[in-house]
Amino acid sequence: LASPAVRDQVKFVPVTQIVPNPQQPRHVFVAESLDELAASIKAHGVLQPLLVTEVKPGEYQLIAGERRLRASKIAGLESVPVIVKDVSELEKLELAVIENIQRSDLNPIERAEAYNKLLHEFGVSQADAAKRLGISRPQLANSIRLLQLSTEIQTALSEGKITEGHAKVLLGLDTVEEQLRLFNAILNDRLTVRDTEQRVSVTVSKPKRSQFVSPRISGLEDALRESLGTKVKIQHRGGKGTILVEYYSDEELDRLVKKLT
Repeated sequence: LASPAVRDQVKFVPVTQIVPNPQQPRHVFVAESLDELAASIKAHGVLQPLLVTEVKPGEYQLIAGERRLRASKIAGLESVPVIVKDVSELEKLELAVIENIQRSDLNPIERAEAYNKLLHEFGVSQADAAKRLGISRPQLANSIRLLQLSTEIQTALSEGKITEGHAKVLLGLDTVEEQLRLFNAILNDRLTVRDTEQRVSVTVSKPKRSQFVSPRISGLEDALRESLGTKVKIQHRGGKGTILVEYYSDEELDRLVKKLT
């Protein structure tokens, strides 16, 4: 593996010796955008080295720069400039997420899934993850909440059919049925975020029995969310009640059970 002496030095590596990053948070690569980058690379070369780690002699695993690697292959380059780093699996994900965030390359769902992976596969707390990524904790939590939306709405958000602003408004509705109804209205009536907010305000303004949540219960919910890394709701009345813990995959269920037991 790369020694500290050569770490962070730029070297040229054949593209055939670089394998994909299993922690790559980005799934969508627009062909037209790649062709434009390939044309630029053909004319000017790869201006920023890729980040890789050496997994065995003659084989490197990509940490960051998959878009540049793909475009380089399209441009016909046989080798590309790289910086070799020795990193852990957690650091691979962190570096890939940070690079994509800095370049605004991730769609909202890819970003939310990457944040969620940091919390649940690597056991990083929301506060620590936010600090590592250089974002606020509320920003991270609000991003992860997007994964509570139905698959249909998540797909539309990934494809740019609705904006993240629309999605956040939809999360304000209580049921999936209400969310889908308004989601279809957004598409069919071409509603702006402001239009969507107005429709939600009409929906939620219908008389409902008010529910007061005491500061103590709210604080306990926050403590559980921080500890478990997922959405938690305490329903408390007369000294008894229930604790609702949400999960979004079989793997996350296994993780929560292991942590709780």
